Amino acid sequence: MIPFLQSRESREKLLHNYTRHLEVEHHASSYTVRNYTHDLRHFLEFLNAANVATLGEVDRRLLRHYIASLQEQGFEKSSVSRKLSALRSFYRYLMQENIISSNPVVTISSPKLDKRLPSFLSNDEVTRLLEAPDTATPQGQRDKAILELLYASGLRVSEIVKLDLGSINLEVREIRVWGKRSKERMVLMGKPAASALALYLREGRRQLLGKSGSEALFINRYGKRLSERSLQKGISKYAVKAGLDKRVFPHIMRHSFATHLLDGGADLRVVQELLGHANLSSTQIYTHVSQSQARKVYMTAHPRAKKETR
Repeated sequence: MIPFLQSRESREKLLHNYTRHLEVEHHASSYTVRNYTHDLRHFLEFLNAANVATLGEVDRRLLRHYIASLQEQGFEKSSVSRKLSALRSFYRYLMQENIISSNPVVTISSPKLDKRLPSFLSNDEVTRLLEAPDTATPQGQRDKAILELLYASGLRVSEIVKLDLGSINLEVREIRVWGKRSKERMVLMGKPAASALALYLREGRRQLLGKSGSEALFINRYGKRLSERSLQKGISKYAVKAGLDKRVFPHIMRHSFATHLLDGGADLRVVQELLGHANLSSTQIYTHVSQSQARKVYMTAHPRAKKETR
């Protein structure tokens, strides 16, 4: 049965069922669920304002009108593309549940995005950030371990916070990770990350745990699993403390991990495997970053590159 959309209650019920599907069936991160929910709520409000009573009335023409309205409101191409990604996922769910009989989104193309190279930290900036936590405190030991692990492994922030005690093998310095689409992979860590984790497990975590029986690897001061938001806020705080004059977010450590590996001569396929990318094209963006950095170094360092021609 195609649900009616003219009451806020029915729209919210539909969204609730969909987000449960994302969490249970796809193990989507809280970040993805939050963004998709926001984008779909915006779309359903648009349908309501356009007096569209059911999802069965949505067609190509209406979707193109929605995209045009986003552009008129000043949304950037990246935001429009993300909203369309949310719609594609939503309509796949609707088809799977037999709520609709046809999918109008398959005929809609995303706007062509301007290519942006991912930002990353230099070796010196990474070192300064890693040295920012105060390891004399339980929270500092935890945060030092998190930063070291982010840079050593290239893990996503959603993957970091989902780690349990059994995910880590310090003896062989390996981490078992469940990534996107519930895909399992093994990632590695170096000795500094292993040492920071060992200290945290031996001292800091025990103090934070208290009487809690949590199996989560990284926990907050109440002994509960650390949230993505808390981790993000912590990294921003340490970036300021380290005196970094750029916006620092958890994913920048993943960008830095991949870029520094390729700069060091790592094979692209190996980096793809470590990052958990399904497609090599997702990893190839970092080769462009390395080439861009190489050009910058060349232009500033080579004596003939700096000379003006007459």
